[in-house]
Amino acid sequence: ETRNYCTAMANPGASEDTDAFPLSSHPNDGKSEYGGRDLIGYGPKPPDPKWPNGAKLALNFVLNYEEGAENCLLHGDNESEKLLSEIVGAGAYANQRHANMESLYDYGSRAGFWRLHNLLTKKDVPCTVFAVGMALERNPPACAAMVEAGWEIASHGYRWWDYQNVTEDVEMEHIRRTVGIHENLLGKRPVGMYQGKPNVNTRKLVVEEGGFLYDSDSYADDLPYWTNVEVETSNADQGVKVTTKPHLVIPYTLSENDMRFASPNGFSHGGEFFKYLKDSFDYLLEEGRDGAPKMMSVGLHCRLVGRPGRAAGLAEFLDYVKSKEDVWLCTREEIANHWHSNHYPSSEKGEK
Repeated sequence: ETRNYCTAMANPGASEDTDAFPLSSHPNDGKSEYGGRDLIGYGPKPPDPKWPNGAKLALNFVLNYEEGAENCLLHGDNESEKLLSEIVGAGAYANQRHANMESLYDYGSRAGFWRLHNLLTKKDVPCTVFAVGMALERNPPACAAMVEAGWEIASHGYRWWDYQNVTEDVEMEHIRRTVGIHENLLGKRPVGMYQGKPNVNTRKLVVEEGGFLYDSDSYADDLPYWTNVEVETSNADQGVKVTTKPHLVIPYTLSENDMRFASPNGFSHGGEFFKYLKDSFDYLLEEGRDGAPKMMSVGLHCRLVGRPGRAAGLAEFLDYVKSKEDVWLCTREEIANHWHSNHYPSSEKGEK
């Protein structure tokens, strides 16, 4: 069954007498579910995902398309970009352009994207693109190539920003604006959302927008899971009404991810990337064959693994997984449709 393990238990989290520990007690002490967090999840008995054709592992490649939407004075920002480039540990330049950073990002859209597009299409590997709306608008040829390849193009927000302190009205406008960009440039709205650097209200805004099947702003599990989200609706007759809706989360990864090429003590060459991906893949596939199938995500960036020496490691991994049986190479939209069809929570029990 697919309901969270903790909902099948009596709540074991009764805390000690708070009066006995007045200096260290907190209302959330002893709780396993609080503030949107769930520290038990599926527990020791994760559900059988029932992947198509009896697959023992669902494998999804994600291409993050961000170049042209990063922080830059030319984009109306008050500082330069500092994250995920060859300049590890770079700082932002306040009220100044960063020429090197800009050209490193330009490489991703000018060269890296096409190398990865050619590699994935040549190997016939499906892909989900986490696409930033502003970046899509700047590269119509890349948009056309994504559509022609049949890739899922999910939303990565309108800007490649940290949304931690962005106001709710601005973030909602960004979500709606990027949906329109998808419809205009790609002919289809996104059904998946990965803000990437969200805040605690982002998921509520995603659900309130009304058209998303899933979001991936979580790293909490090896399987999709349902969460309940309180959303506000309003009309002239009833005013503001708060309802709770089930919402699907398809967790992403920051470990099986080429971003570790741009972090201290991360991957230094394509061979290390291949070895780490292979080890993760082999372990999860073995778990699946032992009766507990999972999913695996691989995160890619045009400006990082799009470099030739790193792309060689990715190519080696693609050849390796294509040689294996019991693997479902899929998009996140396909995973979402499968989970909605086979594991939707009912009101009386956690499955459909």
